[in-house]
Amino acid sequence: MYTRRDLLKIALAAPAGAWMARYEALAAPLRGEVKITSVKALQLDYQGDGCLVRIETDAGVTGYGETGVDVATARARIPRLRLVGADPLAIERLFLSMTGAIHPFLPIIPLISGIDIALWDLAGKLLGQPVYKLLGGPLRDAVPMYSHGDALKDMNSLESCREWAKMMREQPEGFTTFKLEPTQALRGEQAGPVVTTAQLTKIARGFANLREAVGDDIDIGVHCHNQWDTPSSIAIARVTEPMCPLFVEDPLSSVEYSEAWLAIKRETRTPIMTGEKLELVKQFKPFIDNHAVDIIHPDVSFAGGITGCRKIADYAHFHRIPMALHNIGTLVRTYASVHLAASIPNFYRSECRLGRPGRIYEKMALGEPPVIKNSQFQLPRGPGLGLEIDPAHMRQHTPKGQDWA
Repeated sequence: MYTRRDLLKIALAAPAGAWMARYEALAAPLRGEVKITSVKALQLDYQGDGCLVRIETDAGVTGYGETGVDVATARARIPRLRLVGADPLAIERLFLSMTGAIHPFLPIIPLISGIDIALWDLAGKLLGQPVYKLLGGPLRDAVPMYSHGDALKDMNSLESCREWAKMMREQPEGFTTFKLEPTQALRGEQAGPVVTTAQLTKIARGFANLREAVGDDIDIGVHCHNQWDTPSSIAIARVTEPMCPLFVEDPLSSVEYSEAWLAIKRETRTPIMTGEKLELVKQFKPFIDNHAVDIIHPDVSFAGGITGCRKIADYAHFHRIPMALHNIGTLVRTYASVHLAASIPNFYRSECRLGRPGRIYEKMALGEPPVIKNSQFQLPRGPGLGLEIDPAHMRQHTPKGQDWA
């Protein structure tokens, strides 16, 4: 016999696969008509946490993705996935094949993530549709983005905070959300795993300066890097509460689930967010099942690509948990994040590295750069990811002697 809770979960799960069923119906006329001829990798000189992948086909159509592994790892492991000769439109089959094989090695999900993104880019190009339409969307016309406060010179100085706030307001992207690190208030001191009373005082003063400088029209997140123990995580969350942060991100010195995450959530009114290095539904599941965090935060290049992240979003949505997207990648990852964000009902915000001095990330696009206005990324209109890559930019930022291989 089913319990009332079982019946509720079944009812909520009913539409979960609708987006893939829709895609399969759109792809059916071309299934078996196109074959993958090669899968190659390349790392740009400003990529810090991954490399690009390119999937070529016998139809002359190419798809691009971005992984969470370095180029040496990608090139060594791509042949083991045996993608050459496969139908690139069989996305679900390839995803299950790549993530399910455990011999002789466990699957490298950050590599598979980039390949999955490239497959969706290919599918959109072959079918003449933006990826968000293949995913059943869009559910929104633009995607809210957030940026970083690393240009702030001195969080301990109210005047410096005011200068930074003025500079941010003058940027054309009009970002209204930024995240900053407690360590920015510590000015190079040893940070973690234990926070001292003196450090807590500096952190509290720094974030109070920020709130006074930006007022109420700019939102601030507290951005940790998994460096604090449980009591210190709780203490930092509490001392920053008065400035009403949107979230505290990754405070605990472990990315895996433990009851310590529940303890932190219980002891603060600020929403807790984590997940940038978690993989697939299975690693997010204990956080979601136990309501141990308020917001999940996968990275499309680490958590399973577009397919894996859409499954994570579906599962989180059953539990009424919003999903943000981590992203410090190139335009490939940014566009993939935007397409995913446009198609999921429980989307929160997406991180990006656009709007930085020099606009190096924007220059990856051939022709018109991506448009962010009032902190909203306007949806791409072209097929696939809707990103046409500038070959000159690629040559300029490819390390000497390197090419796709």
